[in-house]
Amino acid sequence: MQIPGRVLVLLALGAVFSAAPADTPPQVTVATAETAFLDYLDAVGAVGFIESGGAKSFGGRDLAAWTMRLDAQREQFDAAMSRIEPGTLDAADRDAIASMRRSVTDLAADDTTAGVQVRTCADAQRRDLDYSSLRAALVSCYVEHGNHLRYDGGTIDRGTALQLLHVVEDRARRQALFAAFVPLWTALNGRGEADSPYRRMIAMAADDARKNGSQIDAAARAIGVQSTDVEHWLVQVLAAWRDASPADPIEPWDFRYINGAANRELQSRIPAAALLPVNQRFYRDLGADLTQLGVVFDLEPRPDKSPLAYSDFLIRGRVVQSQWHRPIARVLGTYPAGGLFSLNELVHENGHAVHVSAIHTRPAFMDWPDTLFTEAFADVPSWSVHEPAWQQRYLGAAVGEAASMRALFANVILDVAWSLFELRMLRDPTLDPNAVWTDITHEYLRVVPHPEVPWWAMRVQLAGNPGYMVNYGLGALLTAEIRARTAAEIGPFDTGNPRWYGWLSGQLLRYGSERDTQRLLQDLLGRPLSPDALLEQIKRSGAHNP
Repeated sequence: MQIPGRVLVLLALGAVFSAAPADTPPQVTVATAETAFLDYLDAVGAVGFIESGGAKSFGGRDLAAWTMRLDAQREQFDAAMSRIEPGTLDAADRDAIASMRRSVTDLAADDTTAGVQVRTCADAQRRDLDYSSLRAALVSCYVEHGNHLRYDGGTIDRGTALQLLHVVEDRARRQALFAAFVPLWTALNGRGEADSPYRRMIAMAADDARKNGSQIDAAARAIGVQSTDVEHWLVQVLAAWRDASPADPIEPWDFRYINGAANRELQSRIPAAALLPVNQRFYRDLGADLTQLGVVFDLEPRPDKSPLAYSDFLIRGRVVQSQWHRPIARVLGTYPAGGLFSLNELVHENGHAVHVSAIHTRPAFMDWPDTLFTEAFADVPSWSVHEPAWQQRYLGAAVGEAASMRALFANVILDVAWSLFELRMLRDPTLDPNAVWTDITHEYLRVVPHPEVPWWAMRVQLAGNPGYMVNYGLGALLTAEIRARTAAEIGPFDTGNPRWYGWLSGQLLRYGSERDTQRLLQDLLGRPLSPDALLEQIKRSGAHNP
């Protein structure tokens, strides 16, 4: 894996900075703290890259050296921050200090999905684990079991299994594929006991949410509404899907297949080897050349690889000798089977990558914005994959609009269902998760009840970051709004539009953590968020047109 030379220059910069003297004016002290902040974040990025298995070393340092550097940079950052006198700062610097503190706190809390396993799945049975350790153990179950599902005489990973559920023709084989998840689900929820690992964890999560707020609360706050409003919107979207769907009951192992005709029709056009080239071509047509942006990819399968795809900063952006060096993103995923489901996910992850690359702001804000906006924006380009015009241009064949929209929104609606599931579990963790999931999927997805099966446990986020799914489910409202406004302002972009990246970078992406979601959307839309754009899109799936 070749790293651009300018990245290596950035990595060396931290060594030349030192804490400012005690009598340095506050403005200089803040600038010094910001430099230490970037040096610390770059060390975090390098450690995460190596720990995830992306490389054995980076920038001439191995994991041990980077870990030492990380500790040293954290000490330097803390020292610089401790010498700042808040009473002497202007409003802009106070905001910068607060943003850096939030970023460091969030990094410290994000300890469950790192590439290195600090817990084993067996640890989930222990009763002495704290909240963080129990989540880490449950995530390990997705590595130990989810990366090794037994199916058809061999083993496959969880993501491949989800892709195959869309395209396997034989119903018995789909049911067998569904059943391959049982060891994973059992590790998380046992036989549904009140003290199963998941139920102990969600009780801890609910307790933590009462003290510190939940992901649901954070998402609501990000758009200036109450959690009750979030629940109302989720139910409204689920009801719209139900109204646009046939009345026939569906077995859970058939849900993706019945709504996945587009996946099957396009399967031969999307081999695994085509995924990255198609992504690169699409983003080039949008004015975002992934190669020129220096995006680093880790897409090869490994037995101990992260059980979920993700994108992150590798290097933060900064000014060096009066010249701007953009941030560098890395993308991790595994897609051995190819297919539309995998293609959509990789386009989503590259949406994060181009977002990272576009951030151009003062160092204190060189971080992700609200998680809700971050996940919603990544779907702005990924939803294009399901547009017939996109398919014709990039795959050479297209599926009818209704079938393609059903393939898209069947997966979106699962995210909405998981969002409602987590909202209700966090509100009352004494509930049986199987019963909560059965009620939601039977009522709105017309899925045959199977309360004995914890098939809600397909998503890693449910174990590693309770409440996170709302950023996908509620985020779909933002995605639909951003897509509609972007097309209205610069024209269609499903088949490429060279104005797309520059326009969205200026409107939304360049600010990093400087602006919250509510301000970004208000500036873009000129009004509060509404579910109407998403509800209109769901109608395109066509009632009784699976």
